[in-house]
Amino acid sequence: MMKPSGIFLAYLMQALILLNVAYSVFVGNWFLAIPGMFAFFLTIVPHIVERRVHITLPWEINFLIALSLYLHVAGHISGFYDTFSPLYDKIAHFISAITIAILGFVLVFLLEQFSEQRCTRFMIVYFIIMFTMGLGAIWEIYEFVLDMLFGLQLQHGLEDTMWDLIFDLAGALIIASGANFYLGKITKEDIKSLLFGIKYRIKE
Repeated sequence: MMKPSGIFLAYLMQALILLNVAYSVFVGNWFLAIPGMFAFFLTIVPHIVERRVHITLPWEINFLIALSLYLHVAGHISGFYDTFSPLYDKIAHFISAITIAILGFVLVFLLEQFSEQRCTRFMIVYFIIMFTMGLGAIWEIYEFVLDMLFGLQLQHGLEDTMWDLIFDLAGALIIASGANFYLGKITKEDIKSLLFGIKYRIKE
């Protein structure tokens, strides 16, 4: 089966991540190179999942995963966080929140696909928001710990942290609202089919 042309956008983001990692290695900055390599590994997780459970996510999701990780990698290695501060940081958080929220939505349907668990419409919307905000909070804790241990400046005070979380919430609410809308228009079985590339039916 031929891959959709859009998947090459995800490949481009992966290549840019590797270029940033290569630059870090070249200048001897392993402190940034190692997280960069971990970020690249995360971009290939969907391909691993595809091989393991034979489920192919839409290329748009693969692209968002790669884009989100690239924004954070380039933000540190290429200095975009400082060059385009504070707008770049907020855009990165917003896009990452949207990506995580979509993954939370997909996770619910994977859970239903491979278990007996069934979630109501309210539970799905609630989970998307809590899943996104939970990972957003963990990210802020991660930055705080690194600042304390290594004297970095990943966080720039309480206001910066709160705006990060607000942008995380905005992304979560957008996807949760979209999920709520589609759950009212399309059956959950058809959403599973849509996620996995099969034509769906509009609910009568």
